Amino acid sequence: MPTTLALFCKVIDNYGDIGICWRLAKQLTAEHGVAVTLWVDDLASFRRICPPVDVTAARQTVDGVAVRHWQVQDQQADFEVADVAEIVIEFFGVDLPPGYIDAMARCAPRPVWLNLEGLTAEEWVEGCHTLPSSHPRLPLTKHFYFPGYTAKTGGLLRETGLARERHAFQHDAPARQAFLDGLGVTPQEQRALLVSLFCYPYGPVSAVLDAWRQGGQPVTCLVPEGVALDAVQAFFGHAPRAGQAATHGALTMRVLPFIPQPDYDRLLWACDLNFVRGEDSWVRAQWAGKPFVWHIYAQDENLHHKKLRAFLQRYAEDQMGALSDFSLCWNGAHDAAALGGWPALWQALHAAVPALTARAAEWEQQMLVHGDLASKLLGFARALR
Repeated sequence: MPTTLALFCKVIDNYGDIGICWRLAKQLTAEHGVAVTLWVDDLASFRRICPPVDVTAARQTVDGVAVRHWQVQDQQADFEVADVAEIVIEFFGVDLPPGYIDAMARCAPRPVWLNLEGLTAEEWVEGCHTLPSSHPRLPLTKHFYFPGYTAKTGGLLRETGLARERHAFQHDAPARQAFLDGLGVTPQEQRALLVSLFCYPYGPVSAVLDAWRQGGQPVTCLVPEGVALDAVQAFFGHAPRAGQAATHGALTMRVLPFIPQPDYDRLLWACDLNFVRGEDSWVRAQWAGKPFVWHIYAQDENLHHKKLRAFLQRYAEDQMGALSDFSLCWNGAHDAAALGGWPALWQALHAAVPALTARAAEWEQQMLVHGDLASKLLGFARALR
């Protein structure tokens, strides 16, 4: 019998949470033969990245994964021992249904209970990775599992064949052109510096668009429909729809439909520079072999700035000052005017693209050494059984 695993996800960051959980669920199913049940509260967001999802179904199977719509009544339901998986994962500290936890305590043997935490490059995670925590009233122990960038953490989410698939795509010019043609990107747009833009609404998008517009380098910016809405509308002069494009100065912006995860990977592979946000697209950018700028999810008291600096310290290193300066300003951790303004920041970043491309290849090799998140997580859970 295959190992059973339940993964509980509540969608907070629109697509990042479900994006991570869906990739993990698929990999555990396809590569490790695990019988996964994915509990998710927002099927509409799920469907944006996985079109086969039926938003009306309480139960369905997608790509071999059992998908349950996590509803209010589930929080109040009683569960049987037979309902409980051998491995139970709560993503980012979500509260499991109380009845499910009670049923976990009645199991013999009891399931492995993991809290899969968010990714950070901060050093303290090494000391917290896999730490146990006892339930206050039930004979259950939960372990905290941290993805990360060192051998003392859980690694990064990565399918086994991802590097091979990406390498084949990036070395097949007709395949790249056909993919971009399919998105409506014209041959002239493809000849410009190709940039994908996926960010939060509070980014300084208008200022960067203006720097691209006034720059000497032709830029084609590909932005998913609904992202950076105010800035995109201001650029077009109206609310654009997917498929529309406009050119001002050196900048052409093309609005794309929201695309499934596999196509988003190809978009990252096809572009010269990627702006990504949150965790899911951030990790995928790190496997794309291309330069990227990360828009981190904002936290109270600017805790996200500390996380951003911790990552830049690992990734950008001293010689990558242009990336660090641009990233800090993009995330509101530094004043762009104090560094010469957005046109100067962009010129420096653009000049650094070749060095950043080389750094992306080095980084991939460094990360491959630590193994992938799904394999390491499953190995840890099975060792506890």
